[in-house]
Amino acid sequence: MNSAPPRLPRRPLVAFVAATGMLGLLSTTPVTEPALPLRPVADTADTADTATVFFYTKTTNWSSTYLHYAPDGGSWTTVPGVRMESACTDWVKKTVDLGSAAGLQATFNNGSGTWDNNGGNNYALGTGTITVKDGVIAHSDPCADTGTGSDTGNQATVYYSTATSGWTTANIHYAPAGGSWTTVPGVGMESACTGWWKKTLDIGTATSLKTAFNNGNGVWDNNNSADYTIPTGTTTVKDRTVTTGATDPCAAEEPDTEAPTAPSKVTASATGTSIVVSWDAATDNKGVTKYQVTRTGGTKGTVVTDVGSTVHSDTGLEERTAYTYTVKAVDAAGNTSPASAEATAMTGENAPAPAAGAPLGTDPRKDPIYFVLTARFHDGDSSNNRGGSQHTKSGNAANDDPMFRGDFKGLVNKLDYVKALGFSAVWITPVVLNRSDYDYHGYHGYDFYKVDPRLESAGATYQDLINAAHAKGMKIYQDVVYNHSSRWGAKGLYTPTVYGVRDSQWSWYYDEKDEGFEYDGLTVEPKSGKSYYNGDLWSTTEPTGNTCVNWGKPTGGKSAEGYTLYNCQWPNPTSGMFPKAYYHQCWIGNWEGEDSRSCWLHEDLADFNTESTPVQNHLIGAYNKYIDMGVDGFRVDTAVHIPRVTWNRRLLPAIHDRVTQRFGTTAAQNFFVFGEVGAFVNDKWNRGSVNHSAQFFTWKERKEYSADDETAAIEQFTYENNLGTGNQPTSTNAFLNGNSYHTPDRSQFSGMNIIDMRMHMNFSEAQNAFSNGKDSDDSVNDATYNVVYVDSHDYGPNKSSTRYTGGTDAWAENMALMWTFRGIPTLYYGSEIEFQKGKQIDCGPTCPLASTGRAYYGDHLQGTVTASEFGTADSATGEVATTLAQPLVKHLQRLNQIRRSVPALQMGQYSTDGISGSMAFKRRYTSGNTDSFALVTVTDGATYTGIPNGTYRDAVTGDVKPVSNGTLSVTAPGKGNLRVYVLNGSGKIGTDGPYLK
Repeated sequence: MNSAPPRLPRRPLVAFVAATGMLGLLSTTPVTEPALPLRPVADTADTADTATVFFYTKTTNWSSTYLHYAPDGGSWTTVPGVRMESACTDWVKKTVDLGSAAGLQATFNNGSGTWDNNGGNNYALGTGTITVKDGVIAHSDPCADTGTGSDTGNQATVYYSTATSGWTTANIHYAPAGGSWTTVPGVGMESACTGWWKKTLDIGTATSLKTAFNNGNGVWDNNNSADYTIPTGTTTVKDRTVTTGATDPCAAEEPDTEAPTAPSKVTASATGTSIVVSWDAATDNKGVTKYQVTRTGGTKGTVVTDVGSTVHSDTGLEERTAYTYTVKAVDAAGNTSPASAEATAMTGENAPAPAAGAPLGTDPRKDPIYFVLTARFHDGDSSNNRGGSQHTKSGNAANDDPMFRGDFKGLVNKLDYVKALGFSAVWITPVVLNRSDYDYHGYHGYDFYKVDPRLESAGATYQDLINAAHAKGMKIYQDVVYNHSSRWGAKGLYTPTVYGVRDSQWSWYYDEKDEGFEYDGLTVEPKSGKSYYNGDLWSTTEPTGNTCVNWGKPTGGKSAEGYTLYNCQWPNPTSGMFPKAYYHQCWIGNWEGEDSRSCWLHEDLADFNTESTPVQNHLIGAYNKYIDMGVDGFRVDTAVHIPRVTWNRRLLPAIHDRVTQRFGTTAAQNFFVFGEVGAFVNDKWNRGSVNHSAQFFTWKERKEYSADDETAAIEQFTYENNLGTGNQPTSTNAFLNGNSYHTPDRSQFSGMNIIDMRMHMNFSEAQNAFSNGKDSDDSVNDATYNVVYVDSHDYGPNKSSTRYTGGTDAWAENMALMWTFRGIPTLYYGSEIEFQKGKQIDCGPTCPLASTGRAYYGDHLQGTVTASEFGTADSATGEVATTLAQPLVKHLQRLNQIRRSVPALQMGQYSTDGISGSMAFKRRYTSGNTDSFALVTVTDGATYTGIPNGTYRDAVTGDVKPVSNGTLSVTAPGKGNLRVYVLNGSGKIGTDGPYLK
């Protein structure tokens, strides 16, 4: 995960919502009432020591309901508690005396053993009127004023939209003109339809009323402190817009009979026997849901294909054949547009044999991973270097250090360096065309179908890198992003028309529109002669078709330079800039709540609506391209911010099916997908939230959900959240059965492995990482596939913002553990020489990259290096020879040699049973003729009991220990050193170094 600081200065949330006109939605009290205390108080003194509890029964369908409770500081009632009485349709209630208590703890049950105890947490309730509906606590009487009306008085029917706020209940607090306000929080509104609440009010002789709305828990919408004025009749209130004399927003819509417009600008281009067809999106009064691509030509005749995006890749065509394409747009009602203009392309000869672009297809646990930020590793071609708009401001210009500096050519040139270290897999940052002011890291994707040209060179394309790595027996793991695009949207799916005003103050900053110029990250826009972008998002007048609310109106705030800030000047999910069909429309409020999977992380990370079919198809189509190129796996960025059910239903099966289709079942089984689930805590389950814990994503679903993906995501979150941590599946796949290896049961594996966040967070000391890792392994489908690292491009241990600075001895100890314990050891580029230790990993454009943990590494790689075997340099000259002579490099090389020689250290299950020692364990792997059994201790001594008898040889020293009584003891080898006694092993592997000796 990565995000650059925004172009405009960031402000605290209160200042932000004030500047954007959202303050009314976040106000904690209506204008007519005094501020509410944190605990709701009763309306009168008579009810100050009572609580009237309403419970919603429609979803439980219980025949009777009991309230089991304890006043604060008091005792619980006798199970099952007190029976609740009927209040109104779907509600029961009970008023209880609390004495002097200020609240109560409560649970509910049906009297026959079925309980609702808030997922094991009980409900904390206050005094006064309280509702509990499907786990949500609010404060209003749901049975007050049924709104049936009278024959003589005036009535006002009010519809209120909670689509933007996401409230799960709504109250209307009102005062008829000339009359008194209702008691806070007002009266409960009834659910009318999805996103709408309704209330019909008798207002006597009054012809209007003042209103404010709240969610029953102290969050108010009071029209930006002005309240709403509502007349008689029917009125809707949505996003602070009042529509009088409105039609019922929940009434059945008129049938949609209007067809979309025909797609325009259809183009077709051929490469070998593949043709890529693209077009501009069609428009429709309701929205386009898919496109029908019709192909004519060749011996197969007419072929029609449904496509969810505006790009279609047509592969496996006949050689030297002309194909013609037309495209039609289809809306949800099935209305179909006229056909587009034709586009024709001529195929060439068959592409080369696919073997050069096929994944290596071996067990990923065999391959230690070296992680590089491609743009910061090694510069092989200076012509594609780019500094972007922040080149000078960041301080990079002063260092002659453009953010895009390293490239594929530089990486190809130094693959032998990586091989000499002993790594057989390289994890690279995202390769797709990025678009932001500071996008070198790759996480601001714009064109997911195009490789960023700032990384490619003639003879050193992405395909060339993949092929070169494979030729050396090395895998390429591509970092991929499904969760979000850049703030410019995603080309071919949706790109916003305009963000904000380009006035005289901002003209230096926002490019002027240049018709015909298309951003590619590499080409300078000719009109300005200085920018790589284009003015397609900035305008001096409001553009036709603008959807952004309050476009061009000053927010009342100022930038750091003192310039006027305008609405729509920065990406905002709630402003109407991004349509719901493609993007989510909220900010994250609770990092362990459902909204963290369906809302925006940051202004530069426009959050895809991944539950939308067009979005899914767009991303699946894009990443199929890279699968076809032969990458060996995907590292998945921000995986936790997409519902697991979406991964399991759509995205992971698409990966598996594509690899199977192109390369077979074995390749699909070994195509390595590992996800970043950002759980930056030291406990087994992330703050008790199973949906936000890394191991959760390694499992399939265990029940069926609604067919609609958006509905299913909510259902899955609620179901698993209510089950809690104690009811999650467990696995023995990582553990030995005594001393025996057993065939792992991966039938419930989701297809996604994980970065071991718990070990990562605890690597301030190796012992902490070891203890915490073991504790979580039974909740992972198979922890032997966990990707294990100390620090990365985001964080160091304990969520440190600096690169690891524990010292060389501690690094050696950490490496010794990672290379022998279960999981796949991974090293962030440069850690082999403690590169930039203690430096801030990322500070965006506020400081030069040279002073950060993402500094350019190429200076340490100057010279030549060759490597024919993993973990050994055949030759090295220049500065890279000095780099390879560093103590941790020597340590790393030998660890890789040992790990590659002992299958148990790569793929083995483990156990600590019968073993004394702080970091000591046994591992075994058995398959066919292979039976590898190893005893490992890191730093400290250990004693192993109950082990198989036989001859054990230490891979570090060559020491031989015959065992006839099932016991073997090892003296402490010293910090960073280890012992690996292998049953019937070959003995010492490699030569002694600074730590392994």
